[in-house]
Amino acid sequence: MYSSFDDTYDLTEESSDVNPDAVPYEEALKETGYGRFHFKVLALCGWAVSSDAIEVLSVSFLLPAASCDLDIGSSDKGWLNAIVFIGMLLGGYFWGSLADHQGRRSILMWSLTVNGIGVLASSVVQTFWAFLLCRFISGIGVGGSIPVIFSYFTEFQPKEKRGMMISALATFWMCGNIIAAGLAWAIIPRDIGYISSSFKFSSWRIFVATCAVPSLSSAFLFTLMPESPKFLLIAGKASQAIKVLTKVHDSNFSHRKSKEYKIKSLILATDTSKAEYLEQHNGNDVGCIAKLGTGCTVLKESTKQLFRPPLLKSTVLMLIVNFVLAFGYYGLWMWFPELFSRMKDGGSPCDHSNFINQTSKNETTCNYKDNWVYFSGFMTALSNLPGNILTIFLMDRIGRKQLLAMSMVLSGVSVFFIPLIHNKYENLGISCVFGAVSTVGWNALDVLSAELFPTSLRSTAFGIMSGIGRIAAILGNLTFGELIDVHCAIPMIIVAALLVFGGLASIKLPNTTKTDIH
Repeated sequence: MYSSFDDTYDLTEESSDVNPDAVPYEEALKETGYGRFHFKVLALCGWAVSSDAIEVLSVSFLLPAASCDLDIGSSDKGWLNAIVFIGMLLGGYFWGSLADHQGRRSILMWSLTVNGIGVLASSVVQTFWAFLLCRFISGIGVGGSIPVIFSYFTEFQPKEKRGMMISALATFWMCGNIIAAGLAWAIIPRDIGYISSSFKFSSWRIFVATCAVPSLSSAFLFTLMPESPKFLLIAGKASQAIKVLTKVHDSNFSHRKSKEYKIKSLILATDTSKAEYLEQHNGNDVGCIAKLGTGCTVLKESTKQLFRPPLLKSTVLMLIVNFVLAFGYYGLWMWFPELFSRMKDGGSPCDHSNFINQTSKNETTCNYKDNWVYFSGFMTALSNLPGNILTIFLMDRIGRKQLLAMSMVLSGVSVFFIPLIHNKYENLGISCVFGAVSTVGWNALDVLSAELFPTSLRSTAFGIMSGIGRIAAILGNLTFGELIDVHCAIPMIIVAALLVFGGLASIKLPNTTKTDIH
């Protein structure tokens, strides 16, 4: 681990002279070897991804319990699911551009801290609107950490292992899902906590408070890590980039003390020059207001570049795929615990005799102690495991866009059958199929997002893609909240059609398998 890295960079330090012995970044990265450091960064970035997953997906496990304490109906549940994505929408764009300007590591620490504080506060507030506000704040933090984590991690990976390792990182979302489901199953059905006439801290609130631990611990652990060497190089800090790469090398070859890192100079083997970076990222020594203005200018210019050739086609296609996948996945996944709760006594999820007048706040069912709901949620989370294992081994063999297209089409087909099931076991089975297949698409999308865009725009692109995904997730959850009590087949058919359409559109994306990152 490393602790002596400054977060502020003097962008004018490096000499403009070109060293004839300088090598491209990919070659320098390859010379560091692959070993202990890379597994450390995988573990830490993976824990951060898990913490984000826990925050996002924990809300779905609160629905049966929060219905009672907060006195809410289906429409309010839709907002409760959606509010974290509204925060993520704002946070993803804002934090992502700051990470391209200020560096990956410091933005990760701040965004993870904001997430943890918002989660802790939401565990103690007593009203629905205050709870929404706290979840919105935590969503701002999650929106920042998700895109930056993948940018940071990608920039340490050699191209030969990049697809496999980004897929491995993406599997930690499943780990967070399993942790959230396991904690919900272990805590929420229990008769624990404190309840008085003026203050309630029941079992589901204890669950919420517990979910803050991963993000706060991740924020602390990032203080021990270095800045991305690729970012340092693009920022004109080649000497600091070499220092980081040397320490990576020394960590990987700690068992061979005699092996020295021979790279002493780096060059940019892309169309992104130091001069371009300095032009877009100046103003480090001016006041806060000027910094804000500079940041907005950088944000605007970075966004413009994404919507110009040669990135225009990839950007538009990625926006379409992100939108339909997020609408379908989060619109349905966040409502699985609610569907399990409604079907615990049998029947179809579209059988209104199971939940007549569920939208009436005064008639909301308050029996959330049933273990079947949380067992089903845990098994559905566990169903992600086969898909994650497959993507690790098939990402570089089959290809990113091929896996993405197949996953989205098959996910859409599985959703189509949900209104046709007749008991809770069939519901659990089809939910597990959806979970296993859809996670392949998310992993492939994560890899494509990391590889399609150049370093100087990567976090901004991640932020924009995350932002459009948040809009889709918001619309998906609100659509389910409004239509599920009309007839649940309506939102299911919408999701199925969008997923199939997105899968077909993804075929037009470029092939990035085993190519250099720019």
